[in-house]
Amino acid sequence: MKKKYAVNLPLHIMMIPALVFSIMFAYVPMTGIVIAFQKFIPNRGFFNSIWVGWDNFAFMLNMPDFSQVIYNTIFIAVMKIIAGIIVPVVVALLLNEARSKYFARSIQTMIYLPHFLSWVILGGILIDILSVEGGIVNRIISGVGFEPVFFLGKNEWFPFTLILSDVWKEFGFATIVYMAALTSIDPTLYEAAYIDGANRWKQTLHVTIPGMVPIIVLLSVLSLSNVLNAGFEQVFILYSPSVYQSGDIIDTLLYRVGFVEAQYGVSTAVSLFKSLIGMILIATSYGLAYRYANYRIF
Repeated sequence: MKKKYAVNLPLHIMMIPALVFSIMFAYVPMTGIVIAFQKFIPNRGFFNSIWVGWDNFAFMLNMPDFSQVIYNTIFIAVMKIIAGIIVPVVVALLLNEARSKYFARSIQTMIYLPHFLSWVILGGILIDILSVEGGIVNRIISGVGFEPVFFLGKNEWFPFTLILSDVWKEFGFATIVYMAALTSIDPTLYEAAYIDGANRWKQTLHVTIPGMVPIIVLLSVLSLSNVLNAGFEQVFILYSPSVYQSGDIIDTLLYRVGFVEAQYGVSTAVSLFKSLIGMILIATSYGLAYRYANYRIF
């Protein structure tokens, strides 16, 4: 036990600056949680505002669209997680099979670039290319004889627009993780499979994919903690009142209730509700990752 502690001591010392930073900017501000139990009036502060107990939580649960917002958040987040795993894995497998390494690196660089752009920039690009009037996507759709599609203004299209655009932005970065996992596969396994008569498809099916399974399982389990994070910045930039029914998520609801309507108590109650569920999901995901993927911080 003492030997293990001595080995991990430098790692714990390295965590001290991050721990101090977290205490200052994550835990000290948690005193604001009391707002969830008050009718908060800014000029009165915490101590002089009216205590209302659980009224803000009751109001939150009785909001007419709250259940729909929860559904939207979970649906969008889960679909992003699923697509964000499948697409990078497929792309990594395809790049791994490319004969020209120059071609593979060029493609990898191009698909990696959107990760560095903010949603402010990408949102403007999407609004332009998906525009009903003059957008390149709808010009192509009209050119083949179909009616233009209002991707950002129709409830049946908007969630899938969010999911696909998020995959477009992030799958290049995730591909790098899976490409790194491919380099850890023992080359002798491919040699043995080749000697046994396995073609490239059989080698991919029985060697490459099983070799990627541990990292796929790990990232899948850890992504459970993001089930309630559907992407505020992306949704906030792309949505409008016409798609609140299918695109409104917890974070955008918090913004409107807290900053637009100035209902600070209700918005804090919603945020606290989300944080508690998120804490449970994070603890569960790390527990599953430790058990099934042997993942640990140290």
